[in-house]
Amino acid sequence: MQRRGMALRSCRWFLFFGGLLYGVWADGLVNEEVKRTLDLSTHLAKISAEILLANHGDSAAHSFILALEPELAPHLAYIGASVKGEEDEDEALELRETSIKGQSGTFFQAQLPSALAPGAKLRVKVETVFSHVLTPFPTHIMQAERQLVVFQGNHYLYSPYPTRSQTARVRLASKTIESYTKLGNPSKNDEVIEYGPFKDVPAFSQDTMKIHYENNAPFLTISSITRIIEVSHWGNIAVEETIDLRHTGADLKGPFSRYDYQRQSDSGISSIKSFKTILPASAQDVYYRDEIGNISTSHLQVLEDSVEVEVRPRFPLFGGWKTHYIIGYNLPSYEYLYTLGDQYALKMRLVDHVYDDQVIDQLTVKLILPEGARNVHLETPYPIERSPDQLHYTYLDTFGRPVLVATKKNLVEQHIQDMVVHYTFNKILMLQEPLLVVGAFYILFFTVIIYVRLDFSITKDPAAEVRMKVASITEQVLTLVNKRLGLYRHMDEVVNRYKQSRDTGALNGGRKNLEAEHRALTNDVAGLQARLKAEGSDLAEKVGEIQKLDGQVKDLVLQSCQESERLVTGKLKKEAYIASEKSLTSKRQELISRIDALLDAL
Repeated sequence: MQRRGMALRSCRWFLFFGGLLYGVWADGLVNEEVKRTLDLSTHLAKISAEILLANHGDSAAHSFILALEPELAPHLAYIGASVKGEEDEDEALELRETSIKGQSGTFFQAQLPSALAPGAKLRVKVETVFSHVLTPFPTHIMQAERQLVVFQGNHYLYSPYPTRSQTARVRLASKTIESYTKLGNPSKNDEVIEYGPFKDVPAFSQDTMKIHYENNAPFLTISSITRIIEVSHWGNIAVEETIDLRHTGADLKGPFSRYDYQRQSDSGISSIKSFKTILPASAQDVYYRDEIGNISTSHLQVLEDSVEVEVRPRFPLFGGWKTHYIIGYNLPSYEYLYTLGDQYALKMRLVDHVYDDQVIDQLTVKLILPEGARNVHLETPYPIERSPDQLHYTYLDTFGRPVLVATKKNLVEQHIQDMVVHYTFNKILMLQEPLLVVGAFYILFFTVIIYVRLDFSITKDPAAEVRMKVASITEQVLTLVNKRLGLYRHMDEVVNRYKQSRDTGALNGGRKNLEAEHRALTNDVAGLQARLKAEGSDLAEKVGEIQKLDGQVKDLVLQSCQESERLVTGKLKKEAYIASEKSLTSKRQELISRIDALLDAL
């Protein structure tokens, strides 16, 4: 009875575990042939598999399961699957994470483009990229030592389906191999190790593959990158990336010798001197700086389809060392922004190329849209985490620009794909900033006008009032003196006409007008002189001197008039008149020059 009970319990356990796996293998899928390639030549583990999938079941299969080992699954950065489509082009398959009861690891369900009929076969390509799976050993090395790393994986394809035949080809970074597992008597040729073929491998088979080899590839990791994209409807898209880099290889042990580093070519062979960043072909106004300022050791090369920036940090990066820098550029919006009425669509990369075989531990993307954008919708090629939207204020903003914030961890080159942002924007809002500028200038000028024309002082300033009064009186003096000098020029014209017409009445009339108008202007100037004297201004003395000089000018003008009259009546010869007129004109010009000098001094 006891043996019978044990047998019943064993049967129940068998049926239980069999039921867990029934959903996987009951569809009759079998891996007829598997060719795996493990590329360990960089700091990433790039594992691809070409699987000949056969349906040995009784019904058509619409999907199949991809599996990852529990040890490698936490390091997965990218997974993709494809099949041969029409015209021999690879057709990507949609993957959705799933689970299998009773089995550890990570599983993905791949949807086939068309059902796989019973007895049919399909060749599937699976590509996976793992980060931080190559462990430096030893963990600390001297500057002159080479870097050794250890990779631990699986000799077999971890699959929920049995495999009839499979091989594995491992490509390393160098020929120097300290040790490697020798399951199935593998062959080694330079930096390539080939395992298999392994026959009739059960589902979920695991056997540890361990390889200890030399790898001096750049173990460069982006600890964090903040990518800010600012969209302007005035024709520009500004992109700025703030990057924290770290060398995740074997830490440097001992001091760093700059002399040995420059003298010996193999000194610090695993260090990183520089790397190349590829920007879009239309990138312009590129800058590369850090907290100190511009880093002048960088080089920029414009190619046909891209802009290549050689990023050279201020110091070489050894294991455990890190650096921080900012790179930015501008892009024309017409290449990335599409519009239809008030509907806009921005299509550009969520993350861009920083260096070859890049690894990004933490990505933060901030997309700043124009002020007034609404009904925002973000489409990404892979799942991301959305943070709460923010507001960004810059020049001439009133209620802020909407900012989309997205984050993602563990990215590689395969994640360089386009995102699409849809939003609506009323074009009338583009007049907001010009109107704000016009309004600001209008308010400024209006304020200046009010400030200049109104007196906001609480108490009166007597000295300022006196200065203003003196300035006003001086202006009036200048006006009257100039009018008086104009009378003399008019009298000259009267004398010239008299010498031609010999009309004594016209001459006497002109002389009387001169006397009358001169007397009136002189009295006005004298009154202004008295006001200046009353205000205590020293300009009153200069005005008095002008009065005296003007009297002398008047006498000379009248004397010239008398000489002309004598010439016409024949009492004075022409030669004597010319000599006398020349002398009178010279004295008159001298007096007028002195008057002008005094006027300039007022």
